[in-house]
Amino acid sequence: MAAVKFEQAMARLEAIVGELEKNDLPLDESLKIFEEGIRLSKNCLKILEEAEHKVEVLVQDKNGKKRIHAYSSDDAADEPSS
Repeated sequence: MAAVKFEQAMARLEAIVGELEKNDLPLDESLKIFEEGIRLSKNCLKILEEAEHKVEVLVQDKNGKKRIHAYSSDDAADEPSS
């Protein structure tokens, strides 16, 4: 399978869910697109995990030393709002 962009994979996953929810496909066709959906969801998870590792924040500790740590949603909550 060629590299699929996250947005494209999500759009196809939504289409697959819609097709499966209709319940009008033969069993073998349902299984075929279900397997495609599993592959796409694994691909999306891999893309998200890679993106998570790339997102880092440079922070300063109590001693003034700069360090890098992984970004988390808690970091955004700690930022003052403007």
